[in-house]
Amino acid sequence: MSAQERSEELTVAAEDDGVRLDRVLAAHLAELSRSRHKALILAGHVAVDGATIRDPSYRVNAASRIRLTVPAATDAEVAPESIPLDIVYEDDELLVINKPTGLVVHPAAGNWSGTLVNALIAHCGASLSGIGGEKRPGIVHRLDKNTSGLLVVAKTDRAHRALSRQFADHGRTGALRRGYLALVWGVPQRPRGTIEKPIGRHPHARDRMAVRADGRTAITHWEVIERYRGINGEPVASLLACRLETGRTHQLRVHLAAIGHPILGDAVYGAGFKSKANQLPPDAQAALKALGRQALHAYLIAIEHPLGGKVLEFRSELPEDFRCLQHSLGNQGALA
Repeated sequence: MSAQERSEELTVAAEDDGVRLDRVLAAHLAELSRSRHKALILAGHVAVDGATIRDPSYRVNAASRIRLTVPAATDAEVAPESIPLDIVYEDDELLVINKPTGLVVHPAAGNWSGTLVNALIAHCGASLSGIGGEKRPGIVHRLDKNTSGLLVVAKTDRAHRALSRQFADHGRTGALRRGYLALVWGVPQRPRGTIEKPIGRHPHARDRMAVRADGRTAITHWEVIERYRGINGEPVASLLACRLETGRTHQLRVHLAAIGHPILGDAVYGAGFKSKANQLPPDAQAALKALGRQALHAYLIAIEHPLGGKVLEFRSELPEDFRCLQHSLGNQGALA
């Protein structure tokens, strides 16, 4: 086994009896994504009770022994690109960036260049953690292309493993916190609440997520910060502060839409509310059109440093386009 290749072993717990192999691996070895685990299974890098299993949907038995071999990280095929980064914090183990809207996090079909990973490879060089696979080195969590805000990147494999464990735990036992600000349609009847709705892939649109009974557990906490009037004096929109207890793809966008308060500007999950823009003041209508994206910003992140455990907390100011929309909504008069 090479210096960089490594193996992980685990015993299937009683509560995981009958669960898919890729799900078990993703739950217990969270430093790798489920798609990465699936790829490793298909490539023959996973054995159950000594037998190589190449089927990600294989159902495991309680007390079985799973052995996963993670190959040495290959040189990234993604080219370095000189893309400016708004670096909030950096040391030898990690960096925290303020991601602008429009920047894709890692290369994928249709976005093989101009991504955050291209910029990170140029900035960090060979020091960037390769544990996430060649297409997304250093990435331990993501933000959608059109969501702005704070993102943590691992520069070493040691940091990648430690940070991945924190994100998998979602702050239940540690210091991890992730806070978002969202401008949403309508005004919730309560000042705060929790959304517990499982999320899975949309049955007909594979690029979308949806609330599904067979989806993965997803929990979002929200609180109303401000309420805004429309041109008729009736409630039309709100500013919410949200905290994630889980980290599913498009979680906030799906959850807020599911309770009838989709995010302003969300063309995917809030398309049915497009006509409500007519209820906004003229300057807010113009600001929403200029925004051209979902009004969602990752303003807060707190982590334990991979070395020593010191808690680091970072906050990000609202970007100009978001702030302009918020201000124009407030010009009509905020509700008490």
